[in-house]
Amino acid sequence: MLRFLKCINDWQEKTIRLFAILICGIIVSALIVSALTRYLSGTGYDWFIELPPALIPWIVFPLLGPIFRSGAHIKVDLLMNFLTKSQILVMELLVCVVVLVGAGMFFMAGIEAVELFKRLGQLMELEIEIPIWWMYLAFPVGFAILISFIVEMILEKLSELYQLSKNSK
Repeated sequence: MLRFLKCINDWQEKTIRLFAILICGIIVSALIVSALTRYLSGTGYDWFIELPPALIPWIVFPLLGPIFRSGAHIKVDLLMNFLTKSQILVMELLVCVVVLVGAGMFFMAGIEAVELFKRLGQLMELEIEIPIWWMYLAFPVGFAILISFIVEMILEKLSELYQLSKNSK
């Protein structure tokens, strides 16, 4: 099970990172084109300026899982100097469980927000009409991805704890 989930999450991570790079490219291109059109013609298109903030959630939320998995997030590691290997694994497991519960709650809240904005039918105030719920969809998608990565990490920590206890006997 762990190997299968790890393969899926490896694929997800590559896809998400590629997607984030693509969005960053679109954001930078939109801002450059906006500056050029304003400089050359004296007027510009508002959607070039308004598109980047609408795309930021599609970078941030899907990257939650890969960032958490790699340990590239902000963390306090002071206790690591005072704990044994098994205590560190237990603490990391507890952190993963807490994050899993939180991610589940945020996933459900994100689903509710998307449903609400779909029912409201509101559109972003851009020259291009984009439904607001599309931007909010990044929230539950990102937390679903995070849940997938957290489950992998929990299984990994349990496996490491099992191996550690087996070796200590």
